Amino acid sequence: MSRVLATTPPTQRQPLPHQLDPARLPAHVAVIMDGNGRWARRRGLPRVMGHRAGVEALKRTLRLCSDWGIGALTAYAFSTENWSRPGEEVSFLMTLFERVLERELEALEREQVRIRFLGDLEQLPVGLQSLIDEATSRTAANVGIRFNVCTNYGGRAELVRAARRLAERVSRGELDPQAIDEERFASELHTVGEVDPDLLIRTSGEQRISNFLLWQLAYAELHITDVLWPDFDAGALVAALKDFQGRNRRFGGVQTPP
Repeated sequence: MSRVLATTPPTQRQPLPHQLDPARLPAHVAVIMDGNGRWARRRGLPRVMGHRAGVEALKRTLRLCSDWGIGALTAYAFSTENWSRPGEEVSFLMTLFERVLERELEALEREQVRIRFLGDLEQLPVGLQSLIDEATSRTAANVGIRFNVCTNYGGRAELVRAARRLAERVSRGELDPQAIDEERFASELHTVGEVDPDLLIRTSGEQRISNFLLWQLAYAELHITDVLWPDFDAGALVAALKDFQGRNRRFGGVQTPP
């Protein structure tokens, strides 16, 4: 989100690269945006400058996914564990979220992006919560790409929350325990109404999912790249999508011989 969305006219779309098959694109891409700090350190810059550059990378990725016909993008923006970072960095991130939302909301509306924030939002600063409510309501009817921003999000916390909510309904006599199945459980997750990600991209070479979408990533294809998140560009996204299109997705079954 800063100025990429704002400076690219709504009618000026970037065509799908010829290397990609439009019939085999993922419907939903999730990204773990890792490497902002390392990107800044390699340049002798403060970590906060890496976060600023990371915002630009997220804007590029959102624009490209939208232009290329990918239906949903989910970004891991701030985890429940990130509160343990230095206080100055956390404060900067909260302020950055607010400024980006204020600056980009009009552009998101114009581009027909539907934005949602997933996580325990009650712990966020009151001003940021207000902006999140406004952005969510103002874009709720948009028909373009669905943009999910995981903020104060943790996969384990999400599963515990879902289990607790179902248990409370059972205790009130509103739900038969035998009626709890995968569909019912999924209906209590933050991502209710969204299809599960087909592709998870993690930057900076780390090979773990870091408590991200533990339920929803059950059958996602994983693409790990050494590219640091602020450097993630169209070429890196094409590489991830080509990798995805080269996978044989069997979902636990056996491929039928030709």
